[in-house]
This record gives sequence, structure tokens and C-alpha cells, in this order.
Amino acid sequence: MKFLHTSDWHIGADLYGRKRYDEFERFLDWLAGFIEEEQVELLLVAGDIFHTTTPGNRAQALYFSFLHRLSSSSCRHVVLTAGNHDSPTFLDAPRELLRHLQIHVVGESSPDPSDEVLLLEGPDGRPEAVIGAVPYLRDRDIRTVSAGESPGDKTQKLLDGIARHYREVCRHAHEVRHAAGGNLPMLVTGHLFAAGGTTVEGDGVREIYVGSLARVDAGAFPQEIDYLALGHLHCAQRVGGHEHMRYSGSPLPMGFGEAGRAKSVIVGTTEGRTVTVREHPVPCFQSLERITGDLQEITSVVRALQASGSTAWLDIDYTGTLPALSLRHELDALMETGELEILRIRNRHVADLALGRMGQEEELVDLGEEEVFRRCLEKREANEEEYPHLLEMYREILRDMHEDDSRAE
Repeated sequence: MKFLHTSDWHIGADLYGRKRYDEFERFLDWLAGFIEEEQVELLLVAGDIFHTTTPGNRAQALYFSFLHRLSSSSCRHVVLTAGNHDSPTFLDAPRELLRHLQIHVVGESSPDPSDEVLLLEGPDGRPEAVIGAVPYLRDRDIRTVSAGESPGDKTQKLLDGIARHYREVCRHAHEVRHAAGGNLPMLVTGHLFAAGGTTVEGDGVREIYVGSLARVDAGAFPQEIDYLALGHLHCAQRVGGHEHMRYSGSPLPMGFGEAGRAKSVIVGTTEGRTVTVREHPVPCFQSLERITGDLQEITSVVRALQASGSTAWLDIDYTGTLPALSLRHELDALMETGELEILRIRNRHVADLALGRMGQEEELVDLGEEEVFRRCLEKREANEEEYPHLLEMYREILRDMHEDDSRAE
């Protein structure tokens, strides 16, 4: 059986206010065509299908149109699991209807591990794979809270809960595999931050658990797993050097920090329990360029891009001394020819009076949520000894806000 692993589509995401629906549409069109070209029989999508829990009409239309197109392709099975950006109830709402099209959706974890285990059958009715469809595991679903526990205790309970959930799902999957004959591949999904995983500045990866220590070690995943299809990190990578544990990465660069980075999907084949995989590049649907320098240096790079016919979106980090209005005028004049588009300009010479930082311009979009909170603490002259405790409580509030499913009843 041939399968394809992808994740982190983030349909509906924008970039500094610039809508990206054309990119999402072109990616999904390419993916559907590639699946047919490669005769892929199983599609695994490991979370963050949408960018928000309340995707707009156009984002939903792209999603359902893609699934409809797959229903008449070589792809006999689709397994979709939720990520931390997704609404479990939104994904689950059409689950029964989609199941008739062999599209299996798991929006949230279940106390019953059998709810996350699928036995897929081939066109002849014979079992061909066992799937552990594990979605993003929310803190409240896998960790019990005790009064007075330390941050370290919370982290360890969380990691123990994740490992326990995978053990239970894989135990049930093993029983299903054994009952079906035994020589079937076990493919398992996940949406989490694995230990040793790498990110890129500005790639949009959100901290999904309180603190920065909740990294899941490769040893937490049972050995029965023949392939682990992960989502959440936007750079394609192996987990702990294991060939069969992989992040596919996001198909689109989610920020200028990923400008120029190759994007990919994972294509795998199974023969019994033997799984072989390879990365396949995803085309670039919209170039991103980050330019740093004074006006002369910026002009040189822009003119070279214009000469090449580039249609890139630009992030400009200006290091010269021109006032903001003069810089804007010069750059607007520079953009009059060609198809380049500036999405953001940072002028280091301009003081940001609102944040009280002289000699450096900052925009709110440049600051992380924690940094904004830290500056609020500084402004109010909070006791520095209380910072760790206050930050921990703030992170818990953020996590609850991000995980709140506004569609749940």
C-alpha cells in the first residue's frame, strides 16, 4: 500500500494581513494531482488542517472541495486528525457523512482507545493496515491536577499522560492487527513537540503546553509502531534520528523565517510490516524574501529581483537613518515597476515610544505573547521574584484560550 503523510496546512492563515487563499488552493490542487499521479491509496493528515478554530467560508470550501476530489481518486482512505489550531467539534461534525466516503476524522482524544483505532481494508475486502489516529492531546484530557504541584510535576504528569495514551492506543491496535492476521503495518499519527525537534524563528509554531520542557521523547512511542506520522513542527525532520518517526512539516512557509526553505510531503510504501519512506518536494507557490540593509543595499536586491521577474512578497529590515515617511516614499517609488509586494517594513532608526524602547522600532506583531506580558510586568514594577509564578499562570491562561473550542456545546 502506498500512503502520503502531510500536516500543518493552516488553511486560512494570512501573513501580516495578506490573505493566502490562492496559495492554499494551488497547494491542494497540486496535492490532489500528485496523489493521483503516484496512485496513493492512503492520505494521513496529522493536524492543524485549519489555522483557527473558526475557519471562514472560503477555507471550508477549499477543505471540502479537496476531500470531494479525493473521493473519486486512487486514494481509498483518508485519515484526518486535529491539531492544536483546529476545532475538534468542527472537524467531527461531518464525521459520519465522511465515513461513507472512507474519510475518517478524529477531532479529539477519547477515554476509549478503540475510538482512535481503524482497520483499513483493501478493494478486495482484506485488511491492509491498522491506523492509530491520535489527534492533538489536550492537557486537560490527559493530566490530572493536584493542589500544590510544581511546574516540574505538571510537566512530568503531562509527558506520562501522553506516553500512557499512546501505549493504550497501540495496545488496542496490536490486538486488532493480531485478530486480522498479524502481518499488517501499524501507522500512528500525532500532533506534538518531540524532544530534539527544531523550529525556525518566525515559523508560527505555537507552544502547545505550559512551559518549554514538555518535549516528548522518542522512547515514549511503543515499538509496535511501524510508522509515526507527526504534525506541529513546520520543518520536515526525523524524531531522534529514527527513519520511521517523522514530521512532514508544513507545505507552505508560515513566516519569513522559512523563506527559501524546501517544503515536502512524505510518501511511504508498506510491504507487510516493512515501511519505506521518502520525502517529496512541494512546489513553491509564493516566494518570500527577507531583505536587510540600508536603502542602497535594499535597492540593489529589489532591482535584481525585479530583473528576474520575481513576484515575491518582501519583509524589509531597514538599517539606515532615513525617517519613516521618507523611507516609505523611497520604497513606494521602487515598487512602481515589477510585481514585488512589500508586506512589512521594520525601521531600526525609529524609536518606538509606545514601548519605551529608544533607537529600535518594534511592532506588536514582532513580539511574542510572553514578551508583551513581561513588559507589562516591568511597566507595573512587579516583584521580579514573582515573575516565574506569574508567567506560569499566564501560560496556563493562554493555553486555555487557544484550546477553547467555541463550537463545542
